[in-house]
Amino acid sequence: MIPQCASALLISDLHLTPSMPLTAQRFFDFCEKDAPQVQAVFILGDLFEYWVGDDASLHSPFQQEVKRALANLSSKTKTYYIHGNRDFLLGHTFLKKTGMTLLTDPSLVEIAGQQYLLAHGDALCTADMGYQAFRSWVRKPWLQKLFLALPIAWRRAIANHLRSNSHAQYQRNASASYSKNQIKTNVTLEACAATLRSHASDKLIHGHTHLPAHHQESFGEQSWQRWVLSDWDLDHPEGARPRASALLINEQGVRSIDLVKS
Repeated sequence: MIPQCASALLISDLHLTPSMPLTAQRFFDFCEKDAPQVQAVFILGDLFEYWVGDDASLHSPFQQEVKRALANLSSKTKTYYIHGNRDFLLGHTFLKKTGMTLLTDPSLVEIAGQQYLLAHGDALCTADMGYQAFRSWVRKPWLQKLFLALPIAWRRAIANHLRSNSHAQYQRNASASYSKNQIKTNVTLEACAATLRSHASDKLIHGHTHLPAHHQESFGEQSWQRWVLSDWDLDHPEGARPRASALLINEQGVRSIDLVKS
């Protein structure tokens, strides 16, 4: 049975880290004030800037603070989680302690009587063949087991190296209005169409690309709606205004909520 609720808030790509205290505080306020007003909260990946194992979180006061906020939220509102490309190693120990329910990527849900397909979004960026090859490797259970057996300091060093490479690519993409790199790292119509077709859905919600928008799309005879969630950054938005938003779905429909102003 697919998850069902009458109202929901959806968020993604907060990239929580101690170096972004304003963003983290807005998340804590979200858990305390905004989220309990709906029946369910869906977090579509990359809640954390990186995750190198549930055991490593025990040594992070910041991640423990996030865990307490999530546990408090889950006691009031049903909370669902989909892995992102930064925190796909977030495991059952942490999920159990927070009370969150893990969903597969993608997952079909029903909100206010309408069905939506939820995904993080990175698997839909099929034009970036290099990333897809990397993704297929790091999602292999045997490789994850090997990585999690490494000392925590080694794991963090590897994660920081990967973060640096990802940030450099994002900076290159941001320097052009619509470069080949941006096309390469965005979702493709072919991938969206195939994923929606396999789940018999015509409504897709995802994050990952940091390009919030509502799209009406088609591919061949197939058509659908696609909502892209915003990333959060209230600390150093690099020329853009501070941003933090959520997608609210209820009986009145779907709308974006600006959490910076609220």
